[in-house]
Amino acid sequence: MEREAILVGIDVGTSKVCALIGEVRRDGGLTIIGKGTMPATGLKKGVVVNIDQTVHSIAQAVEQAERLSGMKIDRAFVAVGGQHVESQNSPGTVAVSGHDREVTREDVNRATEVARAIQIPSNREVLHVLPRDFSVDDQEGVKDPLGMSALRLGVEVHIVTASATAVQNLTKCVVAGGVKIDELVAGALASSESVASETERDLGVAVADIGAGTIDLALFADGSPLHTSVLPVGGNNVTNDVAIGLKTSLQAAEELKVRHGSCDLRTVADDEQITVSVLGEEAGREISRLEVCQIIEARMRETFEITRDRMRESGHGMLPAGLVLTGGAAQLGGVAELGREVLQMPVRIAAPAGIGGLVDGLLTPAYSTAIGLLLWGARELAAGEPVRYESAPALGGLGRIRDALRSIFP
Repeated sequence: MEREAILVGIDVGTSKVCALIGEVRRDGGLTIIGKGTMPATGLKKGVVVNIDQTVHSIAQAVEQAERLSGMKIDRAFVAVGGQHVESQNSPGTVAVSGHDREVTREDVNRATEVARAIQIPSNREVLHVLPRDFSVDDQEGVKDPLGMSALRLGVEVHIVTASATAVQNLTKCVVAGGVKIDELVAGALASSESVASETERDLGVAVADIGAGTIDLALFADGSPLHTSVLPVGGNNVTNDVAIGLKTSLQAAEELKVRHGSCDLRTVADDEQITVSVLGEEAGREISRLEVCQIIEARMRETFEITRDRMRESGHGMLPAGLVLTGGAAQLGGVAELGREVLQMPVRIAAPAGIGGLVDGLLTPAYSTAIGLLLWGARELAAGEPVRYESAPALGGLGRIRDALRSIFP
């Protein structure tokens, strides 16, 4: 199969930095040819708090991916997370300009410009302006208005913004790690790319990527995002509760959570005992597994309640396709059952699928954002002019199509 392009995705998360190199085939399929994962120490709740540590983690993950693929990473799609990520929807309408009154690309661009011309505070940076749907005169719900006859063209765009300083610090770390940035992508939208099906997005679905420090949340309807945000809770909150409740170290608490934790108390026997190390004591002590799971269940129940409240605040609480859960903390036992109980909607756990190559350990919920970044890039590539490498690639090349893409997605 002939190669179309090489893409790179870097997910800088609270607990890990993951760099993936993917090959996009002519048929649009994706093959992973390089991967690097390193523990992250310089981030708190998805935001850079220590530049040196973050640069070190990024550089190591990139180097690992380069070694495996035998390629040099030049530029990458980078995920943006943290509670500062917000979104809003904005409408815009213009008169169709041509003498034959047919909607052209220029009309679409002008309508999008009008829609995006809202007051954005100077301390915010725009990450995405995504057209949701169009209206032609009084006809609403038009997906592609090009070539249609009309007097007026309306568009609603989904605008995602982030804190300018948080974005600058992340950018600084990636560039210091030796990589230029093709595009910054909201983590929630990247994850959705790899785990939500087209049918689910059309029906209406929420995607929640539960990471170590945050939950990246994206809501879709009619095939387009209508709400993107980040909640300041994640798997680390559960670990902290276990550590405090059992008077043990964070490391021991994390191990207990992963090995013995469940959110479904019905599956835990009353008399089941496990051994836990206690701070200040040499010998471990026996505790009830039920006690551990009760702490986990209480915190995860609260997490789902916070998620439910955010979905209601956005005005889109009821989504027919329910909630797709992904991210490292979605791997807890019984988490989907608890989610169904609290949210009263369908809940499923999802991991990336349909990817080839070096996927050992990658097709799990923890890597949804990193793989989603490559799929995001592949989709943008398909919408613009394909990049073709005639010889052995020095990575990158997307810069050439960005202008083409900007004319499509201003």
